Amino acid sequence: MGALAEIVKRSRRIVAFTGAGVSTLSGIRDFRGKNGVYRQLWHGYQVEEILSLDCFRSQPELFYEWAKEFVYSLDDYRPGAMHTALAHLESVGKLPLGIYTQNIDLLHQRAGSRQVYEIHGSPAQHHCLRCRTALPYAEVAPTVMAGKVPRCPKCGGLIKPDIVFYGENLDEDLLQRGFAAFGGADLALVMGSSLTVYPAAALPEAAARNGVPTVIINEQPTHLDDLAVLRIESLEEAAKELAGC
Repeated sequence: MGALAEIVKRSRRIVAFTGAGVSTLSGIRDFRGKNGVYRQLWHGYQVEEILSLDCFRSQPELFYEWAKEFVYSLDDYRPGAMHTALAHLESVGKLPLGIYTQNIDLLHQRAGSRQVYEIHGSPAQHHCLRCRTALPYAEVAPTVMAGKVPRCPKCGGLIKPDIVFYGENLDEDLLQRGFAAFGGADLALVMGSSLTVYPAAALPEAAARNGVPTVIINEQPTHLDDLAVLRIESLEEAAKELAGC
C-alpha cells in the first residue's frame, strides 16, 4: 500500500479540492500548466480578457467562439482516472465533505460524484441577462456550436452561462461552506491546481495553515508544498492509489 492510500485509510472526514489538472487526464487542456490555455493568445486576445464580464457584454460573439472548444464540446470528453477515483471515495464513505472544484467541465458529476461544489459556477445552466429566463446547457450548446450567440426566446436578451467571469463575485455562501468543510476535515486532498486563483485557493490554504493534514497532487510546484504532509506529482499514479482504497 502506498503512502497516499495509507493516509486515506486512516482518515474519516476527507474533503477534496480540484483544479483543471485533474481533467487533463480526460484530454482537456489546463489553464496554467506547461501547455495551458492562459499561456497562449487566442486571436490576439488574452483568455482572461475573453472571460471578463465587460468583454462578454460588449463582445459576446468573442466568448462564444472561444467557448466552442472549452465549454460547449464537453460531450466529447469522458471522466478521467481522478474523477472516477474521487467518485469511488465518495461511494465508500471516505469523502463525506465533498469536492470543491474550480472546474466547469461537469466531469465530476458524470463520474458519479454527488457532492460537487462548483466554486467558479457551472455551464449546466444559463440565464438571460435581461429577464433572467433560465436555459439548460443542452438547449444552448447547439446554438453556440452553430456559430451563433444565444438569445433569450422570451425577450431576445443576451444569454450567459452561469460560470463566474472575471469581474463577478463568487458565491459567498458557498465559500463559507467551503471554509467550514476544510476546517472540519481530517484530510484535505488538493489536486490539479496551481493554487494561484483566489479566493478559491484560500480554502485549501486555510486548511494547510491551520493544521489539517493536506496532500498536494500536482505536476507543477505550489506555494503550499512545504505545508503538505505528502506531495505527489503524478495525478495518474495518485488516482490508481485512491481507486484501490
